[in-house]
Amino acid sequence: MVTIKDIAKAAGVSPSTVSRVISNHSRISKATTEKVKRIMEEMGYHPNLMAKSLVSKTTNALAIVLPRPAEELFQDFFFGELLRGILAHSTKAGYDMLLSAATSPNDEQETISRLVLGRRVDGVILLSARQDDPLIELLANHDFPTVLIGRTEGHDNIITVDTDNIQAAYDATLHMIKQGHTRIGFVVGEPNLTVSVDRLAGYRKAMVEAGLAINPEWIVDGEFLQQSGYRAMSFVMNIPERPTALVVIDDITAFGVLRGLNELGYQVPTDISLVSFNNIALAELASPAISSVDIGTYQLGYTASHLLVRRIQEHLTSQARNIIPHRLVVRESSIQDFHKRGN
Repeated sequence: MVTIKDIAKAAGVSPSTVSRVISNHSRISKATTEKVKRIMEEMGYHPNLMAKSLVSKTTNALAIVLPRPAEELFQDFFFGELLRGILAHSTKAGYDMLLSAATSPNDEQETISRLVLGRRVDGVILLSARQDDPLIELLANHDFPTVLIGRTEGHDNIITVDTDNIQAAYDATLHMIKQGHTRIGFVVGEPNLTVSVDRLAGYRKAMVEAGLAINPEWIVDGEFLQQSGYRAMSFVMNIPERPTALVVIDDITAFGVLRGLNELGYQVPTDISLVSFNNIALAELASPAISSVDIGTYQLGYTASHLLVRRIQEHLTSQARNIIPHRLVVRESSIQDFHKRGN
């Protein structure tokens, strides 16, 4: 039977180097890794991952905690792109992924407790951030390798990867102001999510700096669902002094907004302009095409996986907040003479 020592001898490296290659350690050079893996294949060596796990107390598996039921989540192209980025890196790094989808906060905590205390995974990626989240508290208290896609405060051992959502919403709102709008509404997401809080803050900041009034009726709570945007329009378009432009929390919600406006007989952007967030592929295919803030969704996922693997393998202690750049992609939904302007 071929052993690690046999592989090491044939490759001209130490057995510990072979072990690190098997563990996908980041400090082993690409050339050495490729050489050792080629010799492993030529000699028909297959590592016993279960035995390795018992010895090293690692599983080479990561958990992704889904923020809502899977049937809702996978209707949102944003999360599909986020997962694509996570899997692109984790697969390359040699980690398997475990998806955890709970139906309630209590189920979520119980699931994570089993994963963490039972050491069934080496690290956890949280796909969204809630205010005063007990799940983050649990993971921080156990000092378990965790990356949060979002923002949290008071937990220095939790790595975060995020968009500057305040600035992103500021930029989106400022775009509407520059188009001449003074009555700008906001269709916001769940109020307990930090992304909703931050984007609403960015909207308010832009309005205040421009000296524009904010009518509380123009701010409509909702969810990150198409149906939420659809329902919001029944209220917004019946306000006596209705807004002439809307900033919408994300593209999926914006699709519902478009459908609601269409059924009510309003045209975008002639009657009301629209800008949203995430810039999913379908935003460009909508009618009209939706102006959207591209937050680098794939890069968010890829970076989250990269930092988590480094945290596990290199025991990182520096947990600076990691911000992925964003950019506003302007399309027909926010500019009436879009084609005349040569965009």
